[in-house]
Amino acid sequence: MNALPPARRLRVAIIGGGFSGAAVAWHLAWTHRPAHLSISVIEPRPVLGGGLAYSTEEPAHRVNVPAIRMSMAPDDPQHFARWLAGSGELERDADAIWKSGDAYPRRRVFGRYVAEHLVPYLDSGVIRHVEGRATRVMHDPKGVGWTVHTSAGPVAADAVILAATHPLPEIPAALTSLAEAPGFIADPYASGALAAIGPDASVLIVGSGLTSADMVAELDRRGHRGRILALSRRGLRSRGHPDVRGEPFGDFASAPAATALGLLENIRATLAAARAANVNWQSVFDQLRLQGPVLWAALAPRERARLVRRLRVFWDVHRFRIAPQVAAVLDRRAATGTFDNIAARLVASNHEDDSLAVSFQQRGQTRIETARFDAVINTTGPAHGQALQLNPALSSLAEAGLIRADQYGLGIETGLDSRAVRRDGRAAATLFVAGPLARGTFGELMGLPEVARHAQAVAAEVAKLLDTPPSPEAVGAKAARAPVES
Repeated sequence: MNALPPARRLRVAIIGGGFSGAAVAWHLAWTHRPAHLSISVIEPRPVLGGGLAYSTEEPAHRVNVPAIRMSMAPDDPQHFARWLAGSGELERDADAIWKSGDAYPRRRVFGRYVAEHLVPYLDSGVIRHVEGRATRVMHDPKGVGWTVHTSAGPVAADAVILAATHPLPEIPAALTSLAEAPGFIADPYASGALAAIGPDASVLIVGSGLTSADMVAELDRRGHRGRILALSRRGLRSRGHPDVRGEPFGDFASAPAATALGLLENIRATLAAARAANVNWQSVFDQLRLQGPVLWAALAPRERARLVRRLRVFWDVHRFRIAPQVAAVLDRRAATGTFDNIAARLVASNHEDDSLAVSFQQRGQTRIETARFDAVINTTGPAHGQALQLNPALSSLAEAGLIRADQYGLGIETGLDSRAVRRDGRAAATLFVAGPLARGTFGELMGLPEVARHAQAVAAEVAKLLDTPPSPEAVGAKAARAPVES
């Protein structure tokens, strides 16, 4: 094929303008011949880069990774830290610096950092913000073009990147009777979601991960002093950061385990070695995180499924740590008896008078308890397994056979080049997936460093189209898969 003619621009449509989509757009515009690119980022929020995670205006919501480990540029780990030092944000936030010396700024600050780095390309017209929701994606079967229908009008593109936001948490079956009840909060990050909860209200939080911790911290900042109960199947609370941050410890990649059980045994042995060497467990998990793609690639599909089914919850609470400022709130509330975290199974619920009655069975007990709450907050985590049904743009692609769910229930199946795999098993040459929805292929893709690295890789793959514009025949090429899956 011939290279792209100088007069023509490669039109790229990115569905989703949170961190994943914004990072891909930035890497494309910053690194890959912007004069030959026209990038449309489809995002209903008024500012790009924040997304669900970094658009919150709540002061109690903080980044859960030290600023020194957050960067849009994987090859420049200090990128955000340098910006933060000169932004004035630390002077306006006395609690941002923890006693370890690490900075944990408010999440909206990181969103501002991303947005500011997009401004030059928005001003020059290389990047265009389409302020609307993607409702349908159509491919021209006789050509190589795409049309993304949005609430702001259609967007024509030569390549499409799916960087959709996290789906809202699924409402547990036992709580569906409360879905329309006052006091039930299905979307905890909606603007003003907790505003109606009074200072003495009794609150049930379903889930005990990062979002659950955020809700406790926000309620506390708002002056809440009532009882808070966090309930989850295993009662596992997200762990915190060490007082002194260490270097990654261990080696899991030289001889990666071929089974989920083998990996678990390696982790336990490394944790024992870390204790003997007076190294904190967080350093072991930092190494697991860095070597995660190698470990995931070494597992056969059935072992990956076993890992997700049996060990994912334990990985999540150790991997996704809460900011120390938030951990301090939880510890203080627990010490005063106004916060508790239990392992229990939801049984039923009912809206009675002015309260929400919830029945549950604590782990290890046969008795079913019923308690009344003034508010119930659903923080069960993003419903990634339903993304193709809940998102209309993804649903339209799935119905057309242009994408399919991965076999682990994590998102969309892709090849190793991040191209979407069609229903027939072949790759859609100009349809890419960026961010957490590609976890089924790459494993660890929820943390910001990994998402930034993946965004860089996706941008590089898309940029190749500048030199080899796809032909209609290329759309049905065989998917590039890992050897273990071929």
